[in-house]
Amino acid sequence: QVQLVESGGGLVQAGGSLRLSCAASGSIFNIYVMGWYRQAPGKQRELVADITSGGSTNYADSVKGRFTISRDNAKNTVYLQMNSLKPEDTAVYYCNADVMAVTLSRRGYWGQGTQVTVSS
Repeated sequence: QVQLVESGGGLVQAGGSLRLSCAASGSIFNIYVMGWYRQAPGKQRELVADITSGGSTNYADSVKGRFTISRDNAKNTVYLQMNSLKPEDTAVYYCNADVMAVTLSRRGYWGQGTQVTVSS
């Protein structure tokens, strides 16, 4: 069993910053890609950013230059530093991880989501 626990969401004014964290725990053998997705009301879930175990990153065009994804492999944790936040960044943010368990089964896992609200 693998769990992802997110933290760091909240309410912030436009132009402000937030830092999200997501820690994976459980019967983990290896974690490949870790990422952040978001879902705004009435919209589909979309990729915000992801990062490989080697540190290669990928960003949605809408957040490039404002958000930074990073990870600590020793802690099985991924972070999302969000700067220059805009009202359109308001959404529930979900952590995702591609995990191989100690049983050598591999699948994606999701966190429970954390709300980010940016006021204008």
